[in-house]
Amino acid sequence: MRAAMLGVVAACLAACAELPLLESPAESALKEALWAARAPVAEQRAALGRAEQRYKAEPSAVNRLRFATLLAALPAPLRDDAKAAELLEPIADAGGSQTGRFAALLAGQVAERQRLARELERLAREAERGARERERVERDRAAAEKERDKREEALRQQLEALRSIERNILEREDRLRKKARQ
Repeated sequence: MRAAMLGVVAACLAACAELPLLESPAESALKEALWAARAPVAEQRAALGRAEQRYKAEPSAVNRLRFATLLAALPAPLRDDAKAAELLEPIADAGGSQTGRFAALLAGQVAERQRLARELERLAREAERGARERERVERDRAAAEKERDKREEALRQQLEALRSIERNILEREDRLRKKARQ
């Protein structure tokens, strides 16, 4: 009898192992987002459209999570972090259900990506400002060098004029001395 019971238990375990496990809403949303992220753009648009329609038809936490996950996971230009964050905010609960915990994790990732995007924008503005400043300094330096070159040339010309005057004076003195000797 024991052997028969063990056989029944083994058969039940084997049958249970072959049954598909039910996915949680978070797993389902993640699976759909991963599939869509790898799909061609047309299929990405279609998946996003379907998720949006499901959410609009029934704005449940699961549909909200699916739509937000797609908005956060798809590449640009379909990605919309602001809208994803807005959708995740009401359902994000780090201490709640699996859906709430996943929404909290995803909201944190979206917020970090938004922070990094803002930081990149700030750095780009600073780099642009720095480039403009370097260009201005270079223009000012070039203008100063040009002005210096003009002053140097004017001084050279004045010096040459003074030398010419000095030569003329010396030549006149020589002629006057020669006349005086004669």
